Amino acid sequence: MKVAYFDTICGIAGDMTLAAFVSAGMPFDTLTAELHKLSIGGFRLEQSRVLRSAIDAVHIDVVITEEPHYHRHLKDILGIIEASTLAAGVKARAAAIFRVIAEAEAKVHGSTIEKIHFHEVGALDSIVDIVGTAICLESLGIDTVYSSPVKLGAGGIITTQHGAMPTPAPATMKSAQYAAVFSRASAGHWSTPAPATIEILKDYPVVFTSLPHELTTPTGAAIIRALSQGVLGDGVLRIHSVGYGAGTKEFEGIPNLLRIIIGERDPLLEQDEVISIDTTIDDLNPQLYPYIIERLLSVGALDAYLTPIIMKKGRPGLMLSVLSTRSTLEAVTGCIFRETSTIGLRINDIGRIKLPRRLLEVQTSFGTIKAKAITRDGTETVVPEFEECRRIALERKMPVSEVMRKIRRELEP
Repeated sequence: MKVAYFDTICGIAGDMTLAAFVSAGMPFDTLTAELHKLSIGGFRLEQSRVLRSAIDAVHIDVVITEEPHYHRHLKDILGIIEASTLAAGVKARAAAIFRVIAEAEAKVHGSTIEKIHFHEVGALDSIVDIVGTAICLESLGIDTVYSSPVKLGAGGIITTQHGAMPTPAPATMKSAQYAAVFSRASAGHWSTPAPATIEILKDYPVVFTSLPHELTTPTGAAIIRALSQGVLGDGVLRIHSVGYGAGTKEFEGIPNLLRIIIGERDPLLEQDEVISIDTTIDDLNPQLYPYIIERLLSVGALDAYLTPIIMKKGRPGLMLSVLSTRSTLEAVTGCIFRETSTIGLRINDIGRIKLPRRLLEVQTSFGTIKAKAITRDGTETVVPEFEECRRIALERKMPVSEVMRKIRRELEP
């Protein structure tokens, strides 16, 4: 499986994405030729080599030669993409990115995706950035996209075609820092995450910095949100190429770069993102824990387990650890608060790598039972579900270990 990892060293924008792909091996002439399949003209691409903190990077300018001054609706942009002779995969990815932007803009402005009209993102250069990104992914044969947590600039005020808009200040910024940054904003030197950027990246890992600049644009945020499978966790990645795309500005203390790493992940492994929930408890009747774990699994937890610990005042306690998907997080945390005495939870997004598996039913001497087929090194092994073995052992009045051994022998290839 070919992977592109977006390392948002200093955020992400559309032109930085194109530049990073060119740096990583996308032929510039091919990108330009494919973009002209849009049949809209009025632009050209210019590339140059620049240094950012002594790192050699590509910088791309989308030069507009004749941009009509009107606002485009989503249907206008999708019509331009669909009418082109671009590959179906390019059209699908580009359309997905624009739909993400449309949904965010509609939410921010209290409208609908049919009525919302794009301003900066509907301009010709943004169309080139988004469609160009889809072209790069298709041409380089990228199957999956992952990213680092997305870097954002400091919160405050941003000036848009809708006027001045507030954005949230980072919780990590001290009041003195914020006052200094806000004074620069008052002097007219201010550029922060646009409201659409914040809306697009809801529920996606982000990092607020103290830089008073728009590190991630709505276009860049939408590229991540529409294409990324999440933050890349631990695992094996065979790196084939690395590209650096430079932003226009130079910042003090951080290189204004997007790094794209292209490589291969082991096709025999699967990866997803899960949420780890931990809480420590020292005042609960231990008889309740088996019931609590049963309840957590019943509301959608992927796993739940206990670890003996010594807590801060020297009292023995237990750490309750639960794994959940994002979709079941509310149900799982609600269950923990209802069923235990805890008053707080620690929550972390973590990556998970697992062997491919599938559930199936198999015929045995005990009848039809549920089992799990696990693929390891290209070989599939079928193992019975323990609850099925337990049920058979109780029904037949047999030791459960004997039932398991007998079924495993029957299921051997």
